[in-house]
Amino acid sequence: MRGTDRQQSSMFSYISAEQRVPKDHPLRAIRVMADAVLERLAAAFDAIYARGGRPSIAPEKLLRALLLQVLYTVRSERLLMEQLEYNLLFRWFIGLNMDESVWVPTVFSKNRDRLLEADIAERFFDGVLKQAREADLLSDEHFSVDGTLIEAWASQKSFQRKDGEDVPPSDDPGNPTVNFHGEKRSNETHESKTDADARLARKSGGHEAKLAYCGNVLIENRNGLVVDTELRQCSGTAERDAAMLMAERIEGDERVTLAADKGYDTKDFVKEMRHIECNSACVAE
Repeated sequence: MRGTDRQQSSMFSYISAEQRVPKDHPLRAIRVMADAVLERLAAAFDAIYARGGRPSIAPEKLLRALLLQVLYTVRSERLLMEQLEYNLLFRWFIGLNMDESVWVPTVFSKNRDRLLEADIAERFFDGVLKQAREADLLSDEHFSVDGTLIEAWASQKSFQRKDGEDVPPSDDPGNPTVNFHGEKRSNETHESKTDADARLARKSGGHEAKLAYCGNVLIENRNGLVVDTELRQCSGTAERDAAMLMAERIEGDERVTLAADKGYDTKDFVKEMRHIECNSACVAE
């Protein structure tokens, strides 16, 4: 017998979000690890929030939301809040009830800045690493380093001359039509008016130049886990400078190897790496 295509939603539901998420979904294991770290950060949360006044958004929920934004590459807080309105998996991971209202993007942004200023994000990362270290999942001898470009939230139109000689077309001064063809633009003569720290860079000769930052990671080679990060302004030596900073922070007394691609293969870099004597003895490969 053919069933009917009824569109009327039920007024009540007796199925929880917990029952909808598959038992083997990767977010289940991540949620367990995240909750263990958040429990340890309870004292730190108490210190950055006032004792009186109107209750704020729970910082635990904010951090879980930030984690989702990274894992699923959600471009903005506004898109993340849109997802929370109808994405059952996201609501379950963050800890929102089915009938609970989603906060507005601006409130989320302000509370996120509070957590970042208190170094909560860094302590959260360290807490996850502590779990991996306690489970003996981290190598303390062999590491790899690499860098990539992180595109800035600034348009090419904002990249204007520092001396102010750019004259916007009269068609629309607020959003002008700009033709960059034939114009020589560099970080020495131009800067972004919306993100002054961003630099014009490209990953290789076959790619277009974009306003970006240089993101770098240090990975241990036993299980491929990220153990350190470094964000720097783009330059010809940004990746190598970041690698040296992260190598100096490696803890241990034994000999350490650091693998990297050919972009790091310069005489000065290898020489510096061989003479690092901070927390460990490093040898570049």
